[in-house]
Amino acid sequence: MPSRKARMILLSVLIVIAVSFFGYMAVGLSDGMFGDKIGVVEVSGVIAESKDVMEDIVRFKDDESIKGVIIRINSPGGSVGPSQEIFSEVKKLRTKKKVYVSMGSVCASGGYYIAVAGEKLYAMPATITGSIGVIMEHMIVEDLFKKLGLQSDTLKAGAFKDAGSPFRKMRGDEKAYFQGILDSIHQQFIKTVADERKIPIETAKTLSDGRIFIGTQAKDLKLVDKIGTFYDTIDDLKKELNIRGKPVLVYGKKPFSLLKWLISSMSKEVIREYFPGASRYDVGP
Repeated sequence: MPSRKARMILLSVLIVIAVSFFGYMAVGLSDGMFGDKIGVVEVSGVIAESKDVMEDIVRFKDDESIKGVIIRINSPGGSVGPSQEIFSEVKKLRTKKKVYVSMGSVCASGGYYIAVAGEKLYAMPATITGSIGVIMEHMIVEDLFKKLGLQSDTLKAGAFKDAGSPFRKMRGDEKAYFQGILDSIHQQFIKTVADERKIPIETAKTLSDGRIFIGTQAKDLKLVDKIGTFYDTIDDLKKELNIRGKPVLVYGKKPFSLLKWLISSMSKEVIREYFPGASRYDVGP
């Protein structure tokens, strides 16, 4: 027979589930839970990989209930490859649905690379954007190693195999090799900005020296379309899609769920009480 404590915990779990469910239904019905939906894809922090963001984009592209998508970007940039991958998927999404971009506090470098794939770009007056350039940095510890009496001994097959090693200074031909790579990527970035923002390539080049711009400057330079908040972006997209009433926002990335955490935490005690054998394998201490 379960203890009184276990029964009380189980009852509490059921009450939380019931209240949350009916509360969710009430709010959902009043706000149009079954109405038209707008997807929200969030790109946050340094861009190091693209898998999760691309999965969100593809899911919204294939979901017929999603009428349009907002790409919400708050990122200083990051790796080139993932930025280009996300840009490519946003472009594919645009062939099927309206895609607007909302910039947060910062949308620069790789973040801006992704942003230009959107149909309309929104920024706040002080949003940091631009930084259209490419950079590669590495630390050289050769002199430090000499002071410590240490040295690196490298074996290689291929003249450039250890180019960029932190254990020695780069040769002139190695610097030229890396500079050629950076220049090539930079030209790709410039062409993408010129094509997507519909500005002359020469104009794009003058804006692509790595400078940052605040939102108002970016608007004057045609790097963004409008000064506005995330909710301004929603309102304009809603009008464009002829959505009546309040649209339902569907986020690709699930935020932390207090309800899920509460149920998970309280359920451990119930499982121990009702299924004592399972505690050895399924429940933490």
